[in-house]
Amino acid sequence: MKGLRILLLLGCLLMLAGTAMAVERLRLATTTSTENSGLLAELLPPFEAANDCRVDVIAVGTGKAIKLGETGDVDVIMVHARGKEDNFVEAGFGVDRRDVMYNDFVLLGPANDPAEVKGGSETAIALAKIAASKSTFVSRGDDSGTHSREKQLWQKADVAPAGDWYLEAGRGMGEVIVMAGERQGYTLSDRGTYIAYQQKTPLKIVVEGDKGLFNPYGVIMVNPVRHSHVKVDLAKKFLDYLTSQQAKALITGFRKGGQQLFYVVD
Repeated sequence: MKGLRILLLLGCLLMLAGTAMAVERLRLATTTSTENSGLLAELLPPFEAANDCRVDVIAVGTGKAIKLGETGDVDVIMVHARGKEDNFVEAGFGVDRRDVMYNDFVLLGPANDPAEVKGGSETAIALAKIAASKSTFVSRGDDSGTHSREKQLWQKADVAPAGDWYLEAGRGMGEVIVMAGERQGYTLSDRGTYIAYQQKTPLKIVVEGDKGLFNPYGVIMVNPVRHSHVKVDLAKKFLDYLTSQQAKALITGFRKGGQQLFYVVD
């Protein structure tokens, strides 16, 4: 009898293992902002349930996400650096790029505002003042979409940031916000992650509303011609889902502290 129970238990375990192995998996490389903000936790479960699949998320900076797409280590990328996205597609690494949503970047700083930039409307001018005052600035330093935009803004300010005041963290957005707060420094953040981390940092928005701070997100399928193992059918379903009314409603309704983090593209 005992042996029979063991055989039955083993049979059940094998059946469960077989069921788990049968679930199709979609590999998604995306930015830390979509995960740190909590959006993916709201957005992915309905897709997984409807398609009997799992979405394996790799949350990294945009540059690393694009590299994962180039090497075929993922099926889909969702990032926010339009120039790099266009290059990815034009080079034949990605197909069927679609606009998904947008928010904006904001310049964060300490309450005492040592560089005296609070309330300004031009980020480049604020960055020039931060550099001139040698106030602490914490950069993502990770080739992310945020880091790419930061570099563009420093270039517009005609400043090559360097020195003890300029720290390259090589970390995700949430960690950088916390680090900048601990050091009473400035940093550039997407608004969504800042809202999600607002209770974890003393930093406040010091500059916002600049046209150069617009932050669109796009989703791209990795080109199956280059990487034949890409799960084309499931990837296309995912792109269709992210641009569907169902996903748009979830994105629009996603809030932290009563504040909307992302806005959909009509």
